[in-house]
Amino acid sequence: MLPAYLKIHNQIKDEIDQGIWKIGQRLPSERDFADHFQVSRMTLRQAVSLLVEEGVLERKVGSGTYVASNRIQEKMRGTTSFTEIIKSQGKQPSTQLVSYMASKPNKKEQAYLELRPSETVIRMERVRFADDLPVVYEVAVVPKKFIAQVSQDEVTQHFFKTLTEAGYKIGKSKQTIYARLAQDVVTDYLGLEPGQAILGLTQVSYFEDGQPFEYVKSQYAGERFEFHLENN
Repeated sequence: MLPAYLKIHNQIKDEIDQGIWKIGQRLPSERDFADHFQVSRMTLRQAVSLLVEEGVLERKVGSGTYVASNRIQEKMRGTTSFTEIIKSQGKQPSTQLVSYMASKPNKKEQAYLELRPSETVIRMERVRFADDLPVVYEVAVVPKKFIAQVSQDEVTQHFFKTLTEAGYKIGKSKQTIYARLAQDVVTDYLGLEPGQAILGLTQVSYFEDGQPFEYVKSQYAGERFEFHLENN
């Protein structure tokens, strides 16, 4: 059986997801909120503190507790581009290109992308932003044969849109999520403190015919992004 504070934690989170509590909205006082859930103030405080640690809520000194306004949500179903996710949240996406180079695939990339050792891939390193706030550092690997006729800017700024316009049909993706502490290079790019938590994601994306076209390793600022798993 879940502890009482975790039940309240989950209920508050569900109510935020349902829009009962809006992004940026101030929550009731601790006393009123505890009465609302019919629990002690200590239990309510535990639930709220955990949500603050997760970045779902934020405390403002002298003002109260609010639904965090800087957390991006991705519902993990199908394959969706970062640009589409950010726009769906009413924010402006942008990209900082760190590196872009052609090379031969390593053994892991050969396996994930079903490539021969002699084939060429484009490896691009990017930082992705939402309203000028860095959200994710990623390294994406794409077989060059799919993007040989398009510009570097088209690939780095709106990759999925470029593929779609070229006639490719985007299909499913396979994703693995993990948690870890941010390394030095990631803290620099995402503006984090050393040792802060990040959400890691590895993803292989496929065309509708089952052919893999992208292998990407992403590291998200844990306090600014969350994944929602949905079953159809």
